[in-house]
Amino acid sequence: MAGVPLESDLMRGFLAVAETGSVTLAAARLGRTQSAVSLLIKRLEDNLNQPLFNRLARGVSLTARGEQLLPYARRVVALLDDAAQALREKTLTGPVRVGIPDEYSGTVLPRALAAFDERHEGLQVSVICDHSEQQLAALEADELDLAVIHDTSYFEKGELLMTDPTVWVTSLAHSQHLRHPVPVAVYRDSEWCRTLAQPSLNRQGIDWRPAWHCTVASALRNAVTNGMAIAALSRSTIPLGCRELTPEDGFPPIDSARVLLRRNPRGTSPAIEGMAAVLREAFRPLAVPSPRGEPPAPEAAILAPSR
Repeated sequence: MAGVPLESDLMRGFLAVAETGSVTLAAARLGRTQSAVSLLIKRLEDNLNQPLFNRLARGVSLTARGEQLLPYARRVVALLDDAAQALREKTLTGPVRVGIPDEYSGTVLPRALAAFDERHEGLQVSVICDHSEQQLAALEADELDLAVIHDTSYFEKGELLMTDPTVWVTSLAHSQHLRHPVPVAVYRDSEWCRTLAQPSLNRQGIDWRPAWHCTVASALRNAVTNGMAIAALSRSTIPLGCRELTPEDGFPPIDSARVLLRRNPRGTSPAIEGMAAVLREAFRPLAVPSPRGEPPAPEAAILAPSR
């Protein structure tokens, strides 16, 4: 690829198509027409003299070269966005205490929080990474200014950032879902696991065994990535090298959680409002609907306790 111009516009188009798996959804994310996005991809493939996507009956998938380009495209686009944001923003100062769920601790949130912290030298960002119940308790105790929480009950109040279905996930390299019994990563002492995740396997008549026990979602992702087990993960956090198990595989979605932004009612500040905007923006690309269809109806999630 030496000497090949990789323009930022081409990188944005490539990243949008790669992350949504669809030219149509990518066009909606970028605010452009489908034909314009298709032309961007064609220009990029012509520049590199090799295909980056496999054209499927419904959507697209990355070729080996596309998979190789993906992490570079993410870094380029993130750097450009950070630079533009830094030049637009006024300098903020003061403390900001924010809580995030473990589900998103390995995806876009740490990068967004770190970039926000770097842009404002006088800002003091502190983060608590914990389950939703602990986040809400910390808000009540005035230990947090903002908290991102998972709401599977559909009763919690807050600003809706996205709706994120929970699905079964397997490693592309290990295909543990084809084993008998199927090795499954499970949460320890989790009512959600006992009342929703595990029964979803039993209803399908799947012969399974608990092969990995943990208390945090990041450990579930490690189990799947390393080929130890399949696991129930939020759809937006499926790791690279893994895929969602669909109803065609015999694994329907488990439930659907609302991701909410909750605020400390005791007051706000420009720094807190700036952080709220960063969290909003971090979830925006994750909120693109899946081409696989709608998540389960909210009524199916009302029985699920907070994770």
